[in-house]
Amino acid sequence: MIGWNVTCAQAELSQSSYACGSNTECRNFTDGPGYRCFCKPGYEGNPYDRSRGCQDINECEDPQKYPCCEKCENLPGSYRRDYDGDNRRDIALAMILVPVVCIYASASASVTWKWRIRKINFKRNGGKFFKSQGVQIFTEAELAKATNNYDESNKLGEGSFGSVYKGRVTVGKGGSGSVNRGRIAMDIEVAVKKPKDVHKPLMKKEFQDELLTVMQTNHKNMVKLYGICLETRIPLLVYEYILNDTLFKHIHPKVSTFLRSWENRLKIATEATLALMEMHSSGIIHGNIKSANILIDQNYSVKISDFGTSVLKSLQHSHIVATEIEGTLDYIDPEYLTTGKLTIKSDVYNFGAVLMELLTGKKPTSFVANKSEEPINIIPHFISSVNDGTLFDVINFKATGEDEIKQVEMVAKIAVKCLDQSSRKRPTMSEVAQQLPPINQSSTVAENIEEPKFKVAGTICPTVEISVTDCLSYLGSD
Repeated sequence: MIGWNVTCAQAELSQSSYACGSNTECRNFTDGPGYRCFCKPGYEGNPYDRSRGCQDINECEDPQKYPCCEKCENLPGSYRRDYDGDNRRDIALAMILVPVVCIYASASASVTWKWRIRKINFKRNGGKFFKSQGVQIFTEAELAKATNNYDESNKLGEGSFGSVYKGRVTVGKGGSGSVNRGRIAMDIEVAVKKPKDVHKPLMKKEFQDELLTVMQTNHKNMVKLYGICLETRIPLLVYEYILNDTLFKHIHPKVSTFLRSWENRLKIATEATLALMEMHSSGIIHGNIKSANILIDQNYSVKISDFGTSVLKSLQHSHIVATEIEGTLDYIDPEYLTTGKLTIKSDVYNFGAVLMELLTGKKPTSFVANKSEEPINIIPHFISSVNDGTLFDVINFKATGEDEIKQVEMVAKIAVKCLDQSSRKRPTMSEVAQQLPPINQSSTVAENIEEPKFKVAGTICPTVEISVTDCLSYLGSD
């Protein structure tokens, strides 16, 4: 007997009296005791047939009622369409492709933007002008590769203007299609000067002309400026790499073996003088002369470095902001601090401080005890010692022989003249060169400066030196 006055839960406890067949669902009446049987979704038939129950519907056989694609697979109570799998694959593929496409689009936009910025910088920095002058032009990518993306292991030094990195590039053929005619391409080590971004752009027309002058100036005691990169906001400068060390490191903290000889000290003073004289004759103000910027190469010859950067100014455009020479107050011309004007006489003052440092082994900011045992800056103390005849109490080496003593005194007196507070009373570098004593077993300074040399711009060979007489003749003014 089947009891209909019970619930589904009660009926299921007694399978012998349970009315529903297989693949069915039992539902209680809502208005009283009792229950009814229904086929489960995906099944059809008589839910009360306890022998057969409800049978699976083959949805694949009725595509009108159950839409499908070309392939259909029947499942118990359901069916599977092939495009379901396709959809899942499409979704998975989309989940992979969308981020990739976004990354690619972003990278492409970034590359395009950087390319445009490089083009803008190249144009603004006078790329067309330098290219027409046959200047060696490097790309930003070339210099990044040359320095291993400015790796710290290649860093040679850092100053207020920027950092210097060692690298290897090919000179003779420019990176932006610039070819230096008449030169053979060479793979060489260089020093790449990378300015800090905090500085304002300096590549005005005057700076372009002055930098071209620097690049065309060739002197054995000046570090060669091989080329330039114009694709950055502030141009990168590529200099000759000098293997040895700076004069500063030869003096501090302990004097090197090389400087124990007076003749070697005099050689350094003489070569630095000739290099500065060459710069000034070309209208170049260095603006940052100090022992750290005087390099000593493997042959112990002087190489003046760090020109052509933030302090490159012509004689006609001598005003520069103080931040551009930050960090050089040890040597800075006191007159500049009050006038804000940088002149060739500022270089002369700097050079006087270097001579004092070369003679005493003391930094320009050093303090020593005077006769009253009071601390005094080394520069006025050095000047007093020269004037009152106590020079040999402050120098850090012993002069051998009467000739050396006279030479030391001559150089010390030149240093005092260079350190005069008034720029008008300071000598020019040409006058300094004439006053320096000759170097033994070498050509004298006088032989090197018999007649001032000038550069003739616009010639086929822009670095040819000619005398004043020849220059006037060339211009038709003899």
